[in-house]
Amino acid sequence: MTFNEGMRIDTSTTSTSGGGGRGPGRGLAVGGGVGGLLIVVVALLLGVDPSSVLSQQDNPYAGSGVEAPGFDLSQCRTGADANEIVQCRVVATGNSLDGVWAQHMQGYTRPHVRLFTDYVDTGCGGATSDVGPFYCPADQTAYFDTGFFDVLRDQFGSSGGPLAQEYVVAHEFGHHIQNLQGTLGRAQQGAQGATGAGVRTELQADCYAGVWAHYATITKQEGTDVPFLNPLTDQDIADALSAAAAVGDDRIQKQATGRVNPESWTHGSSEQRQKWFTTGYQTGDPNKCDTFAVPDLG
Repeated sequence: MTFNEGMRIDTSTTSTSGGGGRGPGRGLAVGGGVGGLLIVVVALLLGVDPSSVLSQQDNPYAGSGVEAPGFDLSQCRTGADANEIVQCRVVATGNSLDGVWAQHMQGYTRPHVRLFTDYVDTGCGGATSDVGPFYCPADQTAYFDTGFFDVLRDQFGSSGGPLAQEYVVAHEFGHHIQNLQGTLGRAQQGAQGATGAGVRTELQADCYAGVWAHYATITKQEGTDVPFLNPLTDQDIADALSAAAAVGDDRIQKQATGRVNPESWTHGSSEQRQKWFTTGYQTGDPNKCDTFAVPDLG
C-alpha cells in the first residue's frame, strides 16, 4: 500500500526523541509488539507481574534530564516522503487513521504519536525499544521505534511491505479507540489467557486496524481532497496478514520457549489475529469488532 503523493503530512501531533527522560511513570501500556510479547511471556513463565515490565527497563539517561535528538520531522511533507522514509510512513499512517476514525466514531480525538530510539519515558513508565510499539492510555500516546519493523521482518518472518508496517500503527490506534470508548480497562479485568479479556482487547484492536484498511483508500484528506492511500492490492493484504501472523502468541512462544502455553497468551494466536483483522477489513464495521461478545475467538 502506498500513499497518494498529493497528501500532505501533518506532524502537529507527533514528537520525536533519541532516548532519555525523567524515569518511570504510572499506568500500564498495552499492545507491545514482538519484544514486549517476549518480555511478557517470559515474565509470566517466571511468575513475574508483567504490569511492572515497562517501568523496569534500564534507562541510560534516567534522572539526567538529557534527551537525545530524535528524527527530523521536517523531512515529512507529502505522501511521497511517506513512501520513502519509514518514520514519515508512521506519521502519515496516523494522519490516515485520524481521517478514518473522525468519520466513523463520534467524539474522536487524535492521539499523540511519539517516535523514539532506544528508550522513552512515558505516562505509563519507562520503556526500551525491546518492548516494541505500544499505546499508553495515561498520556494518550502511541509509541514507535521504527527499528521494530526490521525485527518483525528479519527475526519473525513478517513481510517487509508497507501495509505490514501500517497494520502495526493501526493496531496501536485501535487501543486509542478503546480508550476513548472506555473499554480499554477491560484488558486487565477477569480471566486472562487464550479466552481472557487481555486477548479479546488485542484482537479487537486488530479488527479496528482492519476497519481502517477498509476505508483508508476512499477517505479523502481535508485540505487536499485526495485519498490518503492508493487502492489496496492482494499483496498489500498479504503483507498485513503476514505481520498479524508474525506477532501471534503461539508463534512467538514457540520461537522463544519451544512450546505453546495458551494460559499465558496476551494477544491471541496467529490465526486469530489474522481472522479479526480480516473481519474488520471485509466489513468496515466497528460493531463487528466486539470480541467480548463472542464465545469463540478463533
